[in-house]
Amino acid sequence: MEKHRIPESELIINSDGSIYHLHLKPEDLASVIFTVGDPDRVPLVSRNFDTIDFQTQKREFVTHTGMLNGQRVSVMSTGMGTDNIEILMTELDALVNVDFATRIVKEEKTSLQIIRLGTSGAMQADLPVGTLLASEIAIGMDSLMSYYPPLSGNQEIAQAIQGELNLPFRPYQARAAFQMVNRLDERFEKGVTLTCPGFYAPQGREVRLKPRFAQFIERLAGLEVNGRRLTNFEMETAGYYAMGEQLGHQMLSLNAIVANRPNREFDKKAEKTVDRMIHAALELLAVKK
Repeated sequence: MEKHRIPESELIINSDGSIYHLHLKPEDLASVIFTVGDPDRVPLVSRNFDTIDFQTQKREFVTHTGMLNGQRVSVMSTGMGTDNIEILMTELDALVNVDFATRIVKEEKTSLQIIRLGTSGAMQADLPVGTLLASEIAIGMDSLMSYYPPLSGNQEIAQAIQGELNLPFRPYQARAAFQMVNRLDERFEKGVTLTCPGFYAPQGREVRLKPRFAQFIERLAGLEVNGRRLTNFEMETAGYYAMGEQLGHQMLSLNAIVANRPNREFDKKAEKTVDRMIHAALELLAVKK
């Protein structure tokens, strides 16, 4: 049977051989990739590398690749939201699993290790600012996975949220890679992360427009499903985990808790908290196999 060739309109490759949005060629990418939302945070990570041998920028996507402790690593910025994560994950996968010369998917697949380094707000009063938290489970409150095949894992927390808020859509639920979570130490708490499609009303904030859901944080913070409670808000993790499951990559999202929403507190040492997270992540996860 003839193998499917991906058309030029579906997978766009630039004239220099790089992929459309990320502006990367396959050789520019390491198999261990740290991601950050803010382009200005990329050098905060890569300054810890022993060497940097590649740098590029296209739109909000900034990439540095180099060596750390004998391991080739990349750090990339993604911008905010699961719409950007869908672009990122699809193009990263294509870089390692599609032959750009033939436009045919490779028979032998490569599984990337992708670690998000992000900031987040706590939903629970007893989760203080300054905490480092790994998302064991993420719940997506956006519509991204409505366009992809159903996820295979347990959806019970997502179902409970739909029922609590009487949502007209079903949130989706996905997990981190067990083997990556197991490499963390006592510096990281473990939690269940709510991925929201916005920063203001979708996270219960009111500026001029009043959010639709009254007592949004209190209602969701009070949910408990088989001993698990929601711990924090952010805007990308569920997209990472869901796309990672579909594409066969190992995913982990790490969060610097810089705000506690119930206590109305912001971390006065947020930059130091983020730096602690970066150093811990590089120490534990940028390790040569």
